[in-house]
Formats: sequence, structure tokens, C-alpha cells
Amino acid sequence: MASNLIHLSIFSFFPTLMALSASMDLLTFTIPNRICVALALGYVIFAALLGVPVVNILLNMSCGLAILLITFAMFSFGWLGGGDAKLAAATAAWLGWTAILDYGLAAALFGGILALILLGLRTVPLPAALARVAWLARLHNAGAGVPYGIALAAAGLMQFPNSSIWAAVV
Repeated sequence: MASNLIHLSIFSFFPTLMALSASMDLLTFTIPNRICVALALGYVIFAALLGVPVVNILLNMSCGLAILLITFAMFSFGWLGGGDAKLAAATAAWLGWTAILDYGLAAALFGGILALILLGLRTVPLPAALARVAWLARLHNAGAGVPYGIALAAAGLMQFPNSSIWAAVV
């Protein structure tokens, strides 16, 4: 019974935080640090509860650290937001080295599609009723950038079934 509860918790924890991070980025153009910290700590806790060998947990955490270094460099060049960098790193801990390349490719594709959609929509005037909705007006602003957390979360959800923690559950 306790095992089933842990499995259910894992299958709801990661997707819930991915959806929350995407929603927060869409609505506020920020991804709170507490979401990224919860993801990283959640991975360690759930992996330990599942009995994942410590060496595997450390390998996945090294993947997260490597992605943090890469995305921090991208942040330094202004290519990515700070919350996006931390979200990608926390997600990488869950996915590990075996799924990270597919995650990066999916995130790039989803991000490109999202950027093209926003660029197209930003060429069309926003109806007055929608312009009064703060998050829509901010999203429509050509200088606002792209809430890339949406693409990162979608890619993370897509790759989650390919992760080692998923394999440990099923």
C-alpha cells in the first residue's frame, strides 16, 4: 500500500510541478525558485524512497549540474531566463543522462514553435478587451521575450516516461 502511494506521488509530483512552472512562466514570465528547488529535492527524496542506488542518484544530479552550467552560460549571454535555466537543470536531474539529449531537442523544437506562434500573434493587434488582461498584454508585448518555461515543461513531460525514475516505478 505504501509503495502504491509513493508511485502515485511520483506520477503526480513531477507533472504537477511541470504544469505549475509552465503556468507561472506564462502568467508572470517568472519561474519561482521554490518550484525548481522542490523538483530537485523531490527527485532525491523519491529516488531514495524507491531504492535507486546512490550512484544512479548522483549521476542524475551530475546531469542536472551540467545542464545548470550550460544554461547559466546561456543566461549570461541573454539567451535564456534565469528561471528557465534552473528549471532545465532541475528537470535534468529527473531525466538523467539517458534522456537529456532528447529533452534538449524537444525543448528546442517546442521553444521554436512557441516563439513562432508568439511572433505571429504579436503582429496582430490585441483586441481591447484582451489588452486589459495584464498577462495577455505582457505576453503580446514584442519586447517581452518568450516564456520558454512552457517549452521546457512540455519537453520534460514528454521525456518523463523515458527517465530512469519512471523505470524504477514501473
